[in-house]
Amino acid sequence: MSSKLLVHSHKPDEKKCTVSVTPQSAGWGYIDFNVRSLAAGEQIADRTGPNETCLVLVSGKARIIGAGQDFGVLGERMDPFSGAPWSVYLPSGAEWRVEAETAVELAVCGSPAKGKYPARVIPPQDVGELTRGTGTNQRFVRNILPDTAEAETLLVVEVITPGGHWSSYPPHKHDTDDFPNETYLEETYYHRLKRGSGFALQRVYTKDGSLDEAMAVADRDVVLVPKGYHPVGAPHGFDLYYLNVMAGPRRVWKFTMDPDQAFLPY
Repeated sequence: MSSKLLVHSHKPDEKKCTVSVTPQSAGWGYIDFNVRSLAAGEQIADRTGPNETCLVLVSGKARIIGAGQDFGVLGERMDPFSGAPWSVYLPSGAEWRVEAETAVELAVCGSPAKGKYPARVIPPQDVGELTRGTGTNQRFVRNILPDTAEAETLLVVEVITPGGHWSSYPPHKHDTDDFPNETYLEETYYHRLKRGSGFALQRVYTKDGSLDEAMAVADRDVVLVPKGYHPVGAPHGFDLYYLNVMAGPRRVWKFTMDPDQAFLPY
């Protein structure tokens, strides 16, 4: 039986889209996420509409024009495992265009906003990489749009999980509006496997059992996390990348650990 939380990718459609999540398809109120795949020389144009939007160059180089600004040719890495990304933040109500210099994989991350902040480039040096966890709980985090950066509802982060390791672990949740203890944030995981084949594992569950799904995740799949705990495991030999998008009514990442694993180092 297929999971409603697992969204598979497909060949590019007329908008070069390979996977898409909307509030309507997910049954939630904030996150709008899609991935565009362009060959060298191709271009796409779109608009942010009611969403503030973060364009993340998952791979490739492209000229990005948005909100009346030409940001030039951005991008360095040819795969998501090779350093921090270039990204562009755009406010709601903006038009944008991407012209691919090489093959490009572009993540379009959005959530509702009023247009409070101006467009800007987010270069790799502003993202950096930090190490979280120890032993087989160790992973590497790249904060593209953390809750300390200027945005209205949107949070964006990348994580590299080495093969044989766990991440989003110990299991945690952020599905309750109980600030400052916990905040309500919807979340998507866009998964990439370094070898392309194989699988990763993700479980999404609540303590009362109203939601409990364990999924085998393929390269370029998206997992929806509307509520509950959501740990991820990368099998030995298959390094895992995922791009997280989170959004909710309060733009602060406050979470609660599963009490059964809360004694483990985060």
